Amino acid sequence: MTSKIHIPRERVEEFCRRNKILRLSLFGSILRDDFTPASDVDVLVEFAPGARVGLFELYDLEKEFADILSVEKVDMNTPRCLSVYFRDQVLAEAETLYDQA
Repeated sequence: MTSKIHIPRERVEEFCRRNKILRLSLFGSILRDDFTPASDVDVLVEFAPGARVGLFELYDLEKEFADILSVEKVDMNTPRCLSVYFRDQVLAEAETLYDQA
């Protein structure tokens, strides 16, 4: 993992299990040299089938995950929510933190 922050693995795993997240990955500046303390942390999540996550729930998950990572802001996306113009690149470059499989 090439991230620039401390990642408490046990807390990440507990967060994922509790919220029916099958896979959680990081992408974007957190994996590059242009990451700064003011940068948001881009997170890609895949939920279990049947998980009901609306806009308000996703906002709450972002805030909770930001607290876990001790960062100012997390931007959480699902693969389907990513723009078709850069989805393939994100999926290719993302680094997995949690995978239920």
